[in-house]
Amino acid sequence: MHNGARRERGHAIIPGSFDPPTKGHLDIIARAAAVFAHVTVAVVVNPQKRDPLFSLDEREQMLRESTSGLANVTVDHFLGLLADFVVQQQADVIVKGLRVVSDFESEMAFAHMNRALCGVDTMFLMSHEKYSFISSSLVKEVFEQNGDVAQFVPATVLRSLQAKRTSARPQEA
Repeated sequence: MHNGARRERGHAIIPGSFDPPTKGHLDIIARAAAVFAHVTVAVVVNPQKRDPLFSLDEREQMLRESTSGLANVTVDHFLGLLADFVVQQQADVIVKGLRVVSDFESEMAFAHMNRALCGVDTMFLMSHEKYSFISSSLVKEVFEQNGDVAQFVPATVLRSLQAKRTSARPQEA
């Protein structure tokens, strides 16, 4: 809202794999938290994304730490259909962030399917332009090539990435 007033209504679910969570994800979460009374960030095990860098528990923990300043945000996880989770949580809306036009093209079918399955609409939030090129996949790729990703992820996520790098190094004899 233009006047800065907080308009609270309903329960929103923000689903994603969050492997790892980025500042772009957190921007969408914070903006949804300013609109909805309650936001559940729902971490899913995505069968299309093989071998995640972080376990489900690690992703949930990074999100909890990164959203700890948002009192109306909780972190949970689900397996199976998002529509089933939405019904279980008695949510009013699904919120998805969009970075580029191709995101909308791929998300539109999911939005229609979820509305058909559970009667809940999807609200799309455009990413802030400074985050429009950031994806978890790109962050992982840059990090794996020893690039500096500090400006793209929250501090807690950067520490977790660095811990993964340290544990992956072969031990010297």
